[in-house]
Amino acid sequence: MLTDLSLVEARDGLRRRAFSAAELTEAHLDAVAALNPRLNAFITVSADRARAQAVAADAKLAAGESGPLLGLPLAIKDLFCTEGVRTTAGSRILEPFVPPYESTVTANLLRDGAVFLGKANLDEFAMGSSNMTSAFGPVQNPWTRADGAALVPGGSSGGSCAAVAARMALGATATDTGGSIRQPASFCGIAGVKPTYGRCSRWGIVAFASSLDQAGPVARTVGDCAVMLGSMAGFDPRDSTSADRPVPDFAAACRRGVRGLRIGVPREYRSDAMPAEIEALWQQGLAWLRDGGAEIVDVSLPHTKYGLATYYIVAPAEASSNLARYDGVRFGRRVEGEDLTELYERTRAEGFGAEVRRRIMIGTYVLSAGYYDAYYLRAQKVRALILRDFTDAYAQVDALLTPTAPSAAFAQGDKMDDPVAMYLNDVFTVPASMAGVPGLSVPAGLDPQGLPLGLQVLGRPFDEETVFAVGAVLERAAGFRHLPAIRAGAPA
Repeated sequence: MLTDLSLVEARDGLRRRAFSAAELTEAHLDAVAALNPRLNAFITVSADRARAQAVAADAKLAAGESGPLLGLPLAIKDLFCTEGVRTTAGSRILEPFVPPYESTVTANLLRDGAVFLGKANLDEFAMGSSNMTSAFGPVQNPWTRADGAALVPGGSSGGSCAAVAARMALGATATDTGGSIRQPASFCGIAGVKPTYGRCSRWGIVAFASSLDQAGPVARTVGDCAVMLGSMAGFDPRDSTSADRPVPDFAAACRRGVRGLRIGVPREYRSDAMPAEIEALWQQGLAWLRDGGAEIVDVSLPHTKYGLATYYIVAPAEASSNLARYDGVRFGRRVEGEDLTELYERTRAEGFGAEVRRRIMIGTYVLSAGYYDAYYLRAQKVRALILRDFTDAYAQVDALLTPTAPSAAFAQGDKMDDPVAMYLNDVFTVPASMAGVPGLSVPAGLDPQGLPLGLQVLGRPFDEETVFAVGAVLERAAGFRHLPAIRAGAPA
């Protein structure tokens, strides 16, 4: 089946003319039509536009052109502005918004020939670890456990990851603020990369926390992610945080191997409460790297224990500032009131969900007079210490290996009444986000209930090449070929 191909396999098949971009796109649109009513991975499906892009790609292929993503159907997280296609950020307040411009990342993908199937569901404004907070309904993980409970795909990029895991798209764009690429990739049994902060432009991406948000790819394999990141990345003068650095050949790095590398194991990531299957997989991952010629080294990241607390001060503070623009006056949903103040209040009350309102309130509180120094300023100082921990560790090692998440996917509705328990899903991913370093989740095994588990590779700033090299070795050793049960009834 065409939908069972990896992105790299599909690219090579198109170049051999084994099938057309139109056939490949139609196969994935058929999968969307069959599976999306159950999984709710897409908010908007742009079928006609996808077909037109595929026809254009076939014409280019016939003329001998071969762009990196020419004719390959992707899903786009509904946080990326797409010209002429609705962009909601998973929120009622942006439900009617159709951008008149294209985000830099999606423009780069279009430049390289990608076909856009539609906009993937997400936690509202990317705030969540379960994809239960979307105003357009929760996304269901295509994986199921023995008791048949509907599972979360993780968040906030749960729609992107569910679409890829269910073979509705070859790959998808995603964003990561505190783990929103890596955690759902682990829950859905696929690969996902958070690049170094500044590697991909944030221009045209709906903002959550501007000093943390970073775009990245999710796909079925590490190599697929490398190809996608090569297109997504690059300097953008419209984004003041964009790094003016060349984009390496990430795909080539996947063939490098790990012989001679030093891989660090952060002792603070260990816990007596860690499930036995997570610990066993971590040890197996280290054994695979050791067998590949790497040296395993214990390191310390002493401020790790403050990572979550620091994140949940910094991120809501920045969110409260970013979301102030949604006032019902300039764009998006508008609910009339007796005066301007009532218009603001009614628009925001109706437009924002509970989790977004919670984070706005937290952020406004920590930035308020009398609390700024006690909370926000102190959190920024701790953030600097977290970065120093990583800098010190990378003076000793080339990369770090940790679990991606503290558990496999949990059932929809679990932890929803306990925000702290929900936030703990990001315990292994948040420190790297606070430091701005690159991270990759690789599917590496199954838990006792048959659900996927991931390993996380963390690297030096702007050294995604080493991250891909380590990830590719883990991927080959793990030989993860498991598929979610929902694929049994998928169309060809």
